[in-house]
Amino acid sequence: MRITEIVIDGFKSYAVRTVISGWDESFNSITGLNGSGKSNILDAICFVLGITNMSTVRAQNLQDLIYKRGQAGVTKASVTIVFDNRDTSKSPIGFEEYANISVTRQIVLGGTSKYLINGHRAQQQTVQNLFQSVQLNINNPNFLIMQGRITKVLNMKAVEILSMIEEAAGTRMFEDRREKAIKTMGKKELKLREIEELLKEEIEPKLEKLRSEKRAFLDFQQTQNDLERLTRLVVAHDYVRGGERLRVAGEECDKKRSKVQGLEENADKLKSEIAHLEEDVKRVRAARDKELRKGGKFQALEDEVKNHSHELVRLTTVFDLKNASMAEEKEKKKTMQKSVHDLEKALKEKRKVYDKLQTQYDAAKAELDAQNVEVEQKEELLQTLQTGVASKEGQESGYQGQLQDARNRASNAATVQEQAKLKISNFEKRIKEEEPRAKKAKEQNSGLLKDLEGLRSQAKKLESELTRLGFEPGKEEQIYQEQSGLQRDIRELRQRADGLRRKVANIDFNYQDPHPKFDRSKVKGLVAQLFTLDKDQVAAATALEICAGGRLYNVVVDTAETGTQLLQNGKLRKRVTIIPLNKISAFKASAEKIGAAQNLAPGKVDLALSLIGYDEEVISAMNYVFGNTLICQDADTAKKVTFDPSVRMKSVTLDGDVYDPSGTLSGGSSPNSSGVLVTLQKLNEITKEMRSKERQLAALEDNMNREKKKLDAVRSIKQELDLKTHEIKLTEEQINSNSSSSIIQAVEEMKANIEQLRKDITDAKARHAEANKDIKRIEKDMSEFNNNKDNKLAELQDSLNALKKSLTKNSASVKELQKELQSSRLDSEQVGSDLSAAEEQLAESENTLQAQVEEIESLKREQARLKDAHDIAQAQLEDERAKLTGFDEELRELDEAIQSKSSQITEEGLEMQKLGHQLEKLQKDQHSAAQAVSHMEQEHEWIADEKEQFGRPNTPYHFQNQNIAECKSTLRNLTERSQGMKKKINPKVMNMIDSVEKKEAALKNMMRTVIRDKSKIEETILNLNEYKKEALHKTWVKVNGDFGQIFNELLPGSFAKLDPPEGKDITDGLEVKVSLGKVWKQSLTELSGGQRSLIALSLIMALLQFKPAPMYILDEVDAALDLSHTQNIGRLIKTRFKGSQFIVVSLKDGMFQNANRIFRTRFSEGTSIVQALTPADMK
Repeated sequence: MRITEIVIDGFKSYAVRTVISGWDESFNSITGLNGSGKSNILDAICFVLGITNMSTVRAQNLQDLIYKRGQAGVTKASVTIVFDNRDTSKSPIGFEEYANISVTRQIVLGGTSKYLINGHRAQQQTVQNLFQSVQLNINNPNFLIMQGRITKVLNMKAVEILSMIEEAAGTRMFEDRREKAIKTMGKKELKLREIEELLKEEIEPKLEKLRSEKRAFLDFQQTQNDLERLTRLVVAHDYVRGGERLRVAGEECDKKRSKVQGLEENADKLKSEIAHLEEDVKRVRAARDKELRKGGKFQALEDEVKNHSHELVRLTTVFDLKNASMAEEKEKKKTMQKSVHDLEKALKEKRKVYDKLQTQYDAAKAELDAQNVEVEQKEELLQTLQTGVASKEGQESGYQGQLQDARNRASNAATVQEQAKLKISNFEKRIKEEEPRAKKAKEQNSGLLKDLEGLRSQAKKLESELTRLGFEPGKEEQIYQEQSGLQRDIRELRQRADGLRRKVANIDFNYQDPHPKFDRSKVKGLVAQLFTLDKDQVAAATALEICAGGRLYNVVVDTAETGTQLLQNGKLRKRVTIIPLNKISAFKASAEKIGAAQNLAPGKVDLALSLIGYDEEVISAMNYVFGNTLICQDADTAKKVTFDPSVRMKSVTLDGDVYDPSGTLSGGSSPNSSGVLVTLQKLNEITKEMRSKERQLAALEDNMNREKKKLDAVRSIKQELDLKTHEIKLTEEQINSNSSSSIIQAVEEMKANIEQLRKDITDAKARHAEANKDIKRIEKDMSEFNNNKDNKLAELQDSLNALKKSLTKNSASVKELQKELQSSRLDSEQVGSDLSAAEEQLAESENTLQAQVEEIESLKREQARLKDAHDIAQAQLEDERAKLTGFDEELRELDEAIQSKSSQITEEGLEMQKLGHQLEKLQKDQHSAAQAVSHMEQEHEWIADEKEQFGRPNTPYHFQNQNIAECKSTLRNLTERSQGMKKKINPKVMNMIDSVEKKEAALKNMMRTVIRDKSKIEETILNLNEYKKEALHKTWVKVNGDFGQIFNELLPGSFAKLDPPEGKDITDGLEVKVSLGKVWKQSLTELSGGQRSLIALSLIMALLQFKPAPMYILDEVDAALDLSHTQNIGRLIKTRFKGSQFIVVSLKDGMFQNANRIFRTRFSEGTSIVQALTPADMK
């Protein structure tokens, strides 16, 4: 494929269309002056071949290739090359049928390149593939030897020279293809990992789950089949049994009806007979009564007995009423006794508390008095020491007075000790005299004393038991009173709450749980129920209602999901708006705006949100409702803050007028909901109090339930203790009534006096010691005062100040104790008053009870008298009746006959009743069986078609071959299992698993394909590597031989070769070795410039000769050579490269002499012109 014609239009220096034709098929030369455009022809050829490296054609971008960069009116550059393609053996692939191939490349100013092949638009890659298939790869142009290529070859390293050999061998394209193959392998490996990951993480787990669901679904289908089979069998069995039961019940009903009819007929007959007998009885009795009336005595006796009977009944009734009244009075007395006992015990406890407080008060008062005395003494001492004069007349001043007082106290204590000792001696003497008599008296009363001691021991044990059980007097009654009080309070609060709730009925929000485990704490309630309004903010209630508007009745929930559940499944009775806390966009006014508003009207404006109280969890909802509105006291304030540029917020006055910054004003009347917030706050307070009371009541009742056994035990022990206390009181009274007890008591009192006197001696000794201690202290103080007066006075002053401080503190404590003492005294007096009233009621009850006892005794006597008179009259009446025995015998026989027939009627009536019940039961059974059969026929339509087979052998309904009980048990199990499985199975699993299994198979098939392709690519790369090495070695041998021969032709007597670096092979690189004569040069630097250029040209020519391209372009490669070497190159081209077309740019005649066609360029009027010549024309 050779160039036959080139058409250049607007390219570089060729402004007008220039056609260059007549190209020689072997050796063409282009010459001309510098700058005349000869190299531009070569650039045009490279341009068409698809060059992308603009520096090769001496340009920075495509615009540089247009004539004068498009500024001379030429805006397009176009180059067309016509190739001779008649030699089909060397034609590009796919173009063998074309004799000529025309390739055009065009560029437009500001546009991109456009390629044409034989006049048809083509892609750049298509053009490059066309030229590369004939060894014209412009982007690695070994066929293009431009200016500077010689120098570049000389400077090449071993690896770069190797790349030239590889390009000549054709393995560079293999390297490109191998890199692409490796990239493809990388992509396939990535795709393989993606498929494996998809299979592992998505397809296989999903498939495993679907397979499991498929097994469950197949199991469910099998269960359903078994369930249907057993259901049919059991239903058929029940249907047959129901039919049989219906038949048997019908037959039994007929039998029972027949029997009932016979009994009814017999009963009618017996009733008729009884009627005749009763007539006979009337007849006999009439005759008997007639006989009795003849004398009149029987009638009188009968009336007397009747009167006595009536009077006895009356007395018995009165007696019962009196007994009931007395029982009530006894119960009342018992209650009063318990009340008196409790009040006595309470009074005892109150007095004990009072005595204890009195003791504490007396001790505290004594200590306070002592401190007062001490303060006075210290003040007196200090004044005396400072002034020398006592503050009180008649008292000794200073330390002398204190010393005298201490000595007096010591003397008094010693006197008390002596007097006490004398009294003790006297009492001991008297005890010695009286003790034998007391001992004798004790022996006389030993039994009673022993009993008393035993009773006291028992009472003590019972008291210990009560203490252990935690008994507190009146605790049980207090608990019941507390329970009753709480119940009463809750009822009252509930009534009040219901009344308020009716006033605000529209705040009721009722719903059903959307699902069984719904957490009701997620629903917070209506906005109106979620905030509180303090009492001092009640005036703002109307404004807050206006501020909230319809949002006051919005429902607050925790999340949007909860709201959705309520709306869908909560069965709400009315339409509501729901505020989900996790989704609501709450806006709260900035602190700057609020501050600006408050500065405009101090104390008259607040944010609505700041006037209410609420829980932290609903802060978003409160911000949403109240966070962007101001509450103002009056209209002027609202007007001022609403329209102020620094505020511009909606405002509501306390009267309910609304001011909007947009200029809207509304109000003038109270809202329909006016007062609802105040009512709600009252309702919330009452509800809160009621909840508190209910919790208290629940806790109290829980405690009562826990303490019930304990209270019962306490009640039992308390009753026993009361009995023991009463026995102790009686025993003590019995002992005290004995004369000898006074002797015992006198001895005990003397012993007690001795004990008290001994305590007095101990106290006196302590006072004596304290007085002696004070004496020593005072004497010491006197000594120190005499030695250092000022320090002692200061010390006394500090001591006095501390004492006064302590006195003030103790004085407050004493006053507090005094208050407690007064309160305790009043409590004791109140309990005493209650006790007196209770004792009066008890005495009144005892008097009433005594009167009732006397009345009952009188009634008993009257009743006994009447009973005796009744018995006498009854006996006389019986005597008279005996006279009428004949009539009575006949009457008895008639009565027996009537009773016999009545008994027979009764028995038969019972039998009829029994038969009636049986018949009713049979009818119910019959009806039930009929309903069951009908229901089964309606529910199971298949019964009508298959009931003929029920119970027959060799059918699915052969009951004798089946254990129906086991079948029913299995059916129940299968039904439960089916219900459980029905919730878990996936009915779409069969379609889903088929889709996923197909996807899995497709992915695995794709994975196998990828693995197979990868293996083929790897195998091909290995084979090509071996081929590359073999081809590279052959190329090296051939190029190396030609390299030496060509260099020898250019520089006779010399030789050159390509060898691998020392210790390496050819795949690591090749180095040039040169021999001039018989001497091998160590480095190319030892050669002259011309010799080195010849070396480079020789290597290039050897490479070109190895695999000749259809065309070679040489641009002034002989620039560094002299004329003889230039002639040798021309001759070498002509002789060695006969099959290729050479286009050589040169300025030397030595080159022209060997060229077959010469093109001379010249520059005229800013445009290059080309002239075609022959060597003869050059001469």
